[in-house]
Amino acid sequence: MTVPPNLLGQYGPWAASLAGDEPGRLSLRSGNFNDLDAWRARARQRVEDLLAQPDLGPITPATVHETTEHDGLYIEHLSWQLPYGPPTRAVFLKPAGAAGPLPGILGLHDHGGNKYFGLEKITHTGDQHPLMREHRDQCYGGKAWANEAARRGYAVMVHDVFPFASRGVNFHELPDYIKHMVPHQDDRSRTYIDAYNRFASEHESYIAKGLFCAGTTWPGVTTAEDQRAVDYLCARPDVDEQRTGCAGLSGGGLRTAHLAGLDDRIRCACCVGLMSTWRDFLLNKSYTHTWMIYIPGLARDLDYPEVYGLRVPRPTMVLNNLEDPLFTLPEMQRADRILREVFEKAGAGDKYRCSFYPGPHKFDVQMQEEAFGWFDSWLRA
Repeated sequence: MTVPPNLLGQYGPWAASLAGDEPGRLSLRSGNFNDLDAWRARARQRVEDLLAQPDLGPITPATVHETTEHDGLYIEHLSWQLPYGPPTRAVFLKPAGAAGPLPGILGLHDHGGNKYFGLEKITHTGDQHPLMREHRDQCYGGKAWANEAARRGYAVMVHDVFPFASRGVNFHELPDYIKHMVPHQDDRSRTYIDAYNRFASEHESYIAKGLFCAGTTWPGVTTAEDQRAVDYLCARPDVDEQRTGCAGLSGGGLRTAHLAGLDDRIRCACCVGLMSTWRDFLLNKSYTHTWMIYIPGLARDLDYPEVYGLRVPRPTMVLNNLEDPLFTLPEMQRADRILREVFEKAGAGDKYRCSFYPGPHKFDVQMQEEAFGWFDSWLRA
């Protein structure tokens, strides 16, 4: 594999030597583990130690602010308060008039270089910003996929995660030398939103540094917040907690890999457009990715897809795009081989599926249909 000289320069050969083909110390593929449950417990503990999740404590009651019906769906607008930051805003959707506990899906919104918006990227509750219509046209085949899943008979919840939308940084409390980068008045115009997103992108490293100094990590925070959302979804009387899944594209795929790998309440999962290897991130594509992906020190123990593989033997899907510019195709294919080997070693080869679609980074209608069919197979049986 050629190391891009503009990224690693004279350290390329040394860096490449750290990202070989041998399984990590805690890999199920290493042949050192015969007890699946004991291996999972040890490997998960290592991941959780490195994530250094903040302690969010027990869940507090959610507040329902509004209930509506739109396009055949019952919709709740709700929020809950974590021990830090502003309230987390969420939307819950299910078929209008649905009776009895339904299988649940936690919809995980993408990153998309757009931190001004969160849950709106994959939901449609009546009013929608023109930028969100454009985003869904580009990434989701024009569909709000959370609505589409609810329309098929699922109870779907989507929440903002740090630092997107309602969980964003309190911009007005920042120092003046930073605030001058964004217009003072948030008028939801394209000009303001573009300026805010440029600011948010350029300052990701500052947030990561701050989280490290506070004794936690960015993926530790997002995974902890996503697990609290699972708490809320599973506690609802209209949701069957024994039939709960999650899915997401891009940053939502990243969140799927972390959440589904660590939380057994996720019975079925679909990671879209975020499955490659540490080697790909190291040698080829680090410049295309958010700080949300990196768990310091983990590469010596598990490759990136093996975090997702910690859920074996539960049903696990990966959907990739052949021309996705965020990854190299050989390493996406290698990630598929790694996950397949993990599931086959666990005697659960039938619980894993990976598909490659033509085109760029997306979760289009055809891909959504495969994902929904996967959920139907495992959550409706």
